[in-house]
Amino acid sequence: MSTIKKFQVTFDCADPVGLATFWCEVLGYVLPEVPEGFTTWEECFRSLPPEDSVYFACSDPDGVAPRLLFQRVPEGKVVKNRVHLDVRAGVGLVGDERLATLEAECARLMALGAKHVLTQRADGVNESCITMQDIEGNEFCLA
Repeated sequence: MSTIKKFQVTFDCADPVGLATFWCEVLGYVLPEVPEGFTTWEECFRSLPPEDSVYFACSDPDGVAPRLLFQRVPEGKVVKNRVHLDVRAGVGLVGDERLATLEAECARLMALGAKHVLTQRADGVNESCITMQDIEGNEFCLA
């Protein structure tokens, strides 16, 4: 049996700080402190040689949920994600109450730059969920 209990989810992206900031707003995560001598993370990253990889992480302030790591890559996103996050905004809710909660969260995330892709309404077997994309086009679901 594995002894691994902690893991992080890593995103390839163009703008690690911007995407981390977006996901902090979605999940209530926190950004690390800006290093001494810099006023912003962008200023810190500009001080690095261009060939240095840029990584940036954000974390659950309670230390319970997985850390998210964002790493800059040169290529853009070209296909559907093979893995995505389910943002569980409707836990314990069913029917119209669940859908209304998901739609309200969808509106909040769209104001942050997310894109609505598809609303799947409850069908008697599955409850409602909403497929969205983050600010770099990565798919995720409100469930």
